Amino acid sequence: MPFADHLSAWLYPLLFATGFSAGLIDAIAGGGGIISLPVLLNLGLPPQLALGTNKFQASFGSVAASWRYARRGLVDLRTCVPGILLTLVGAVAGALAVQQVAAPVLGKAIPVLLAGIVVYLVVRPQAGLEPGPPRLGPGVFYAIFGLGLGFYDGAFGPGTGSFWAIAFVVLRGLDLSRATAHTKVMNATSNVASLALFAAAGQVAVISGLVMAVGQVLGARLGAGLVVRRGARFVRPAFLAMAALTIARLLWLNLVRPH
Repeated sequence: MPFADHLSAWLYPLLFATGFSAGLIDAIAGGGGIISLPVLLNLGLPPQLALGTNKFQASFGSVAASWRYARRGLVDLRTCVPGILLTLVGAVAGALAVQQVAAPVLGKAIPVLLAGIVVYLVVRPQAGLEPGPPRLGPGVFYAIFGLGLGFYDGAFGPGTGSFWAIAFVVLRGLDLSRATAHTKVMNATSNVASLALFAAAGQVAVISGLVMAVGQVLGARLGAGLVVRRGARFVRPAFLAMAALTIARLLWLNLVRPH
């Protein structure tokens, strides 16, 4: 029986609330893992089991949000097939190729890149509020970012949603609401790919993950509904806030916290 399935019964409402909060935030702006993964680790799960369980519950939320966005017309899943396939390949390759030395290096570099995204959106206040002309065709775009960000998400992960969203805005000309919808489809792909590898290694606490997954689905549906109704002007401040929190957490983990 997995370690986490021996948690005290009173902790399951906490797991549900964590899943709900992470699903809500993730559907709107990405970064739900900032909420869910620390909770799992603080409950005493070993790191690999926490990562696998986090991917398990996050997969439910990202798939639910993707489906809701597709039904509301913010994303056409048929046009995403090349991106889904290439992201799948990249995520599996990243998960298989990751080296222990990669995490510390990426942990120091990623906050700088995320800060660049925040600065770009601050100095370009209209970026992502309205659609613009695409600068890359879908084939080239997905070949670069599907493989590249899929690999990154499989190998490391933090900030992936922010990188996808800004890429869709800048290079595909989408507004932030549609960029968020397309991002969730790609996140769902890399989540499921990573989950398959964690599950094969027995690194998923199923009962705890299912409790969080119920919250994830409900939170993701609510968050996606808010994006559909309120649009890019609602997404922008949430996106900036989550990017800033991701920067702060990575700086704390890699530069501030004693090892």
